[in-house]
Amino acid sequence: MTNISASKRKPGRPAKGGLEFGDTREALLRSGTELLTEKGFNSTGLDEILKRVNVPKGSFYHYFKNKEAYGCAVIDNYSQYFIKKLNSHLLNEEHPALDRLQAFMQDAMQGMEKYDYKRGCLIGNMTQELGSTNACYRDKLSKAFAIWQSLVADCLELAKQQGALAKDTDSTLLADFFWIGWEGAVMRSKLSRDNKPLELFSAQFFQLLPKP
Repeated sequence: MTNISASKRKPGRPAKGGLEFGDTREALLRSGTELLTEKGFNSTGLDEILKRVNVPKGSFYHYFKNKEAYGCAVIDNYSQYFIKKLNSHLLNEEHPALDRLQAFMQDAMQGMEKYDYKRGCLIGNMTQELGSTNACYRDKLSKAFAIWQSLVADCLELAKQQGALAKDTDSTLLADFFWIGWEGAVMRSKLSRDNKPLELFSAQFFQLLPKP
């Protein structure tokens, strides 16, 4: 098994400090996460993925049956990374619940700017590209959004307990609305090459929250 040293790892998503990429399979997943987030699934060839981490094609097929299976693994890998990223903000007990959600949004905006608005969200990108045409991907993408939605819903429930939201707020519905709007804002920011769509959505989301 080929080991990829830390010195050869390239920056990208998942961010440094998230998952460790010490072996070939993990290096391939990291390479795919970076390239598929930036270029899309259909526009990214296996040779480009392999070249980025100096892995021979034979090693790829040792870990993945084909590119479709690889894409599924990349989705799972990114979703797990993103769950950790979300929880680092939403479970931060040093801040009130709504401040935690706002901190996540600010962090995401900084990430968009860091990568010059070329990457955005892998799950959102693949949903646009493949969600309506591939049943396997559609299932995995839907499950990823469902988990993220539940994490935000839990945060909003806590906000209700803290008296920051009206007691009759439907946290699950509001969390669903959040992700629909946020992913749309991410897409628009990639188009406009700035954070204005994200800032607009953030401001409107908090302004429209049902007050206690």
